[in-house]
Amino acid sequence: MSLIPTPSASARAPLKPLDLALTELLAHAQPLPGAESVSTFEADGRVLAQDLLSSLDVPALDNSSMDGYAVRCADWADADTLFPVSQRIPAGSSGHTLAAASVARIFTGAPIPPGADAVVMQEDCDVLDNGIRIRLQPAPGQWIRRRGEDVAAAAVVLQRGERLSPASLGLAASIGFGQLQVAPRVRVALFSTGDELVMPGDVAPADMKPGAIYNSNRFFLRALLQRLGCVVTDLGIVPDRLDATMDALRGASQQHDLILTSGGVSVGEEDHIKPAVQALGALNLWQIAIKPGKPFAYGQIGAAHFIGLPGNPVSSFVTFLLLVRPFLLKLQGVTELAPESIALPAHFTWPKADKRREFLRVRQNVAGGLDLFGNQSSGVLTSAVWGDGLVDNPAGQTIAHGDTVRFIPFSALLS
Repeated sequence: MSLIPTPSASARAPLKPLDLALTELLAHAQPLPGAESVSTFEADGRVLAQDLLSSLDVPALDNSSMDGYAVRCADWADADTLFPVSQRIPAGSSGHTLAAASVARIFTGAPIPPGADAVVMQEDCDVLDNGIRIRLQPAPGQWIRRRGEDVAAAAVVLQRGERLSPASLGLAASIGFGQLQVAPRVRVALFSTGDELVMPGDVAPADMKPGAIYNSNRFFLRALLQRLGCVVTDLGIVPDRLDATMDALRGASQQHDLILTSGGVSVGEEDHIKPAVQALGALNLWQIAIKPGKPFAYGQIGAAHFIGLPGNPVSSFVTFLLLVRPFLLKLQGVTELAPESIALPAHFTWPKADKRREFLRVRQNVAGGLDLFGNQSSGVLTSAVWGDGLVDNPAGQTIAHGDTVRFIPFSALLS
């Protein structure tokens, strides 16, 4: 018989809804101060700390989108009309006014000469010794890229708070930015707790002690943090002791913006994260009404934020995507935090409703619907590898085959 008192169910605080937890969490995530200048080459994934205004039109002049011939449409009478080639205009040069009843040989990107109002691609022309014939009547404006059709001078091309993609880097370069002002990287201290944890490579599978498990969380959490542009200090595995946990937290709070842990945030006797954070600072969130991922903790130790994730790998993975990811993005000044979601039909049944909001691991199929991974246990990390997203299933909701559900692709959460 246990002599350790446990709180009664009636004494426990109700679980916090996910949306409320996220709102409260993000209220603490004020963007980090300052900015740094980086080469546009090195800015992929970084967050803009400035609006980018264009000082020029892109393209700067009307230009050809094809290799072919610049023409004056009114000069074409029929497919037998013979046009002499009066000039040649490669990209990077400029032509002169197009002579009447002639064409200009022109290449992709070259400026349209004055007087021309269309480009005929070379595939629609017959090249003869004394000129060319145009088989099809040209239409004014065809195959011409207009000045400023991509970017107009003085336009805001990219906004502060946008996370830069490879395409954004090209766009920034197209208006002359070789350096960009970006938000500082978030400094994150990462560690796991649990005497049962061992590192792959340190102990062979055949030599594992009873109850020991490999520390998988450390690998995917570190990778997720790095994908979000964080500077990660990996503090390894902290023993299941209160003094060791407090030492790790105290040291990590000195030089980091966020301390992220996995394991030890439940209510067991060996779960020391909660009392350690409370002793050193403040704990603001505790249990959230989601499945997987109920034991989630947020707090502060000095100037550092603290987030404690559950130890079960799928719980840790899902709560990172739903809560830690937007928190980190907001610290970097990102303004669009909600992930993309798609309405798709369920090609499975989920007959038993749960009191908590569920995030089911699913995969899109060739028929345009969603298949469900057979084992939705919070310890089955295979489900996150097999699946390509999550079904956001409201609390108390069953799912029948063919029901429309809200699908959040991992592609919207892992970048």
